[in-house]
Amino acid sequence: MHYKAPIQEMQFLLDNVFQASELWQSLPALAEMVDMDTAVAILDEGAKITNELVAPLNRDGDEEGVRLVDGKVITPKGYQAAYQTFAESGWVGLSGEPEYGGMGMPKMLGVLFDEMCYGASNAFALYSSLTAGAALCIASHGADELKERYLPMLYSGQWAGAMDMTEPQAGSDLRHIRTKAVPQEDGSYRVTGTKIFITGGDHDLTENVIHLVLAKLPDAPGGSRGLSLFLVPKIQVNDDGSLGEANGVECGSVEHKMGIKASATCVINFNDAKGYLVGKVNRGLAAMFTMMNYERLSIGIQGLGCAEAGYQMARDYALERKQGQGSGQGLGNGSDPIIVHGDVRRMLLQIASMTEAGRALAVLTGESLDKLKHEESSEAADLVGLLVPLAKAFFTDTGLESTVAAQQVFGGHGYIRETGVEQLVRDVRIAQIYEGTNGIQALDLLGRKVLPKEGAMLKTLMQKVKQELEVVSPEWQQQVAQVNQAFDRLLEVAGEFRSRDCLGDAINAAAVDYLHATGYAVYGYLWLKMVAAAERDQQQLEPAFVQRKQALARFFFSRLFPRFDAHLASVRAPESCVMDLPHDQF
Repeated sequence: MHYKAPIQEMQFLLDNVFQASELWQSLPALAEMVDMDTAVAILDEGAKITNELVAPLNRDGDEEGVRLVDGKVITPKGYQAAYQTFAESGWVGLSGEPEYGGMGMPKMLGVLFDEMCYGASNAFALYSSLTAGAALCIASHGADELKERYLPMLYSGQWAGAMDMTEPQAGSDLRHIRTKAVPQEDGSYRVTGTKIFITGGDHDLTENVIHLVLAKLPDAPGGSRGLSLFLVPKIQVNDDGSLGEANGVECGSVEHKMGIKASATCVINFNDAKGYLVGKVNRGLAAMFTMMNYERLSIGIQGLGCAEAGYQMARDYALERKQGQGSGQGLGNGSDPIIVHGDVRRMLLQIASMTEAGRALAVLTGESLDKLKHEESSEAADLVGLLVPLAKAFFTDTGLESTVAAQQVFGGHGYIRETGVEQLVRDVRIAQIYEGTNGIQALDLLGRKVLPKEGAMLKTLMQKVKQELEVVSPEWQQQVAQVNQAFDRLLEVAGEFRSRDCLGDAINAAAVDYLHATGYAVYGYLWLKMVAAAERDQQQLEPAFVQRKQALARFFFSRLFPRFDAHLASVRAPESCVMDLPHDQF
């Protein structure tokens, strides 16, 4: 698969749009760790390793998939050697705690490397993503002994991490988890139960897999309040850090899936396995959600990476593929490249304008996570709460739309395996489902983040938007007014929900449309922010780069931003049109 990391776009976001170096220098924990020169060097090296090492594995990995042989999970040919090189280069610990061997890089830089990884190979990227997430959870909630023993090995990539939540009878509703943890005299626990759909639950890339497992103590209260979190290694770890005996953690099977076939999705059986408490008893869900926030952003970025890869493939094909009788724009052989056709251009512009705005939202979310971690500001907390579910769902919903559009550019050649674009459609489809389905993300956004406290979180974002759009040039004032009005309407319609008789039904029926409306409003804000930066700094940017940014912004506001009105109209429709049909008439 051809993939080239969009370095110029990424550097533009960090340097010109978000002026990241100013933030980094204002935070003592980052000031001595990173500046713009360091960030650019990391992006360059990240592009090299994803373009040259990871991307070449993508197609063959999809063809071969993973296999379970004699109880061992075997990854595709080339994965072991590539992962070793990837880990030895320090990429697993890119944003990890320096105290335990991580590089300590800010998340607003990490999200860009995440996109490179997903653009190069979704399946390969997931192994390191889950490991980084597990390390984050341990660093945030684990006892010092756990941090010292496990974090260095996770950051180095010698061990991998996995998140074990779902069970056959407990998918998104974790109240029904049956996995048990029995306390032992030495302070450890014995964990027994079965988990399903565990990404990276077992594989041959590392010598150990560290599972973070949600389970219940014998005397736990009912519901999700009775869940605790346990660290359960596949192989027991001795006091000196060496590996000991097997720990009763077994892979029962691997799933055969529509996509991400080189990612091991496992049924994991815990048979009286030795585990260690992470965080507080009966507070496991709160600890796990530290990991989930970062993983949901990461999975959202899976949608961005696939959209960018699809765009590159479709653009190159449209420039090379010649069809028709010629229109004077051809190459001398009586035919034109299909890039001259309006509908092909529409699809490419749609993918590009959505992907580039999404990348800006990823950096904004990363910036907010960095501020929350290092400043603990209430504004950052509001933005993280609001933007994480938005990013996860909107990136992946529109990411699928973008990869389908890229496939359409290829015509019939997009439906056959040889071109590779159909794999993107299959791979990105799961991103709407795992780490909390997009419907659940929408319920979280509207029901838990926007409606409480008279829309306080949304007001925090609105204040930021209106302040930053004050510097946009007069040429774009019509669009500034459109964006500000959109946010005002989002707040207004949120207030209308409180007067509805069946609030729960109303939220359920309207949440996805509300999330999408919010997505287009935020993308409008970010396009104006990008255009303002490009025009302000046009002396140091290439004229074609500035021109392209302006053209994509005009396309977005003319052709895509009107979707906001349609989604908001659906939000305002009565919930009865969704809820009134009797069950037996479906």
